[in-house]
Amino acid sequence: MDIFALLMWPIKWVIEAILVGFHWIVTALGGDPGSGLTWVLSIVGLVLVIRSAMIPLTVRQIVSSRKSLEIQPEIQRIQKKYRGKKDQFSREAMQRETMEAYRKAGTNPFASCLPLLIQMPIFLGLVQVLTDANNQKAGVGLLTQDLAVLFSESTLFGVVPLHMTMAAGFETGSIPVIVTAILLTLIMCATQFYTQLQIMTKNQTPAMKESPMYKQQRILLYIIPVFLLISAWLFPLGTMFYWLVSNVYTLVQQLIIISKLPTPGSEAALAREARMARKRQRMGLPPVDAEEAESAAEVELRTQRQQPRGKKPKSKREGS
Repeated sequence: MDIFALLMWPIKWVIEAILVGFHWIVTALGGDPGSGLTWVLSIVGLVLVIRSAMIPLTVRQIVSSRKSLEIQPEIQRIQKKYRGKKDQFSREAMQRETMEAYRKAGTNPFASCLPLLIQMPIFLGLVQVLTDANNQKAGVGLLTQDLAVLFSESTLFGVVPLHMTMAAGFETGSIPVIVTAILLTLIMCATQFYTQLQIMTKNQTPAMKESPMYKQQRILLYIIPVFLLISAWLFPLGTMFYWLVSNVYTLVQQLIIISKLPTPGSEAALAREARMARKRQRMGLPPVDAEEAESAAEVELRTQRQQPRGKKPKSKREGS
């Protein structure tokens, strides 16, 4: 066993356990164990479990992004300080000061990449699990050879084998496989494009839209769908279903984040403030700023009136 296989072993074991577990649940509810629909539903369950387990990382990513946004003026000041200086000492000093600014803020420039870095091994593990199943080979855990045979022979709606790729569909002339693969690819590209578009247009501040990173995101907005088209040609339909469900999950998650936890200063944040203001107006409550001012005044008034503990007014002591 090589080092890569050794590293992938625990990931594949967990994937097989979740996949087989949902296959057992769907079968217990009356599903055909050899049906492609049963395996697709099992893949959907796999996505929900994995992505739900990553919610804490997503929250951490949001917090890190907020902190990175807060220190952008400091980062720009450092970049301006060393602009035009190409010597090694200046480059090292700029890098050192930049990392120190991130450290003081309690974040780092790579925190936003963490969910993606975790998802990639999981995706590769799924590809390996489905490839082994397609070859009727037992997995490293709960995916027995009998289950592998069931998967390799399963078809969706009786005509679309889950182990086939779009390339194989064109080679064999299988119209159902070709149509299914094209539909999955189009939906994958549409959900990916729409998700990224919502983030770029609604959940970024004007300052962020002026940064070089924003320009890179605009390029990726059109490059990623092309990458999906190429990948769809090679990946089995079972893997494409996983990718599609994961994209839909990401879309819903981002819409919730944009609505409930928008980036401060972004279009989404302004829209949320307007919604909250209208809601407070309908409830007969004062605007948020006015209410905060009143609360601060009340706290100050209570502080001024509060008597020190352990001391009684002089008049009361004399009268006792």
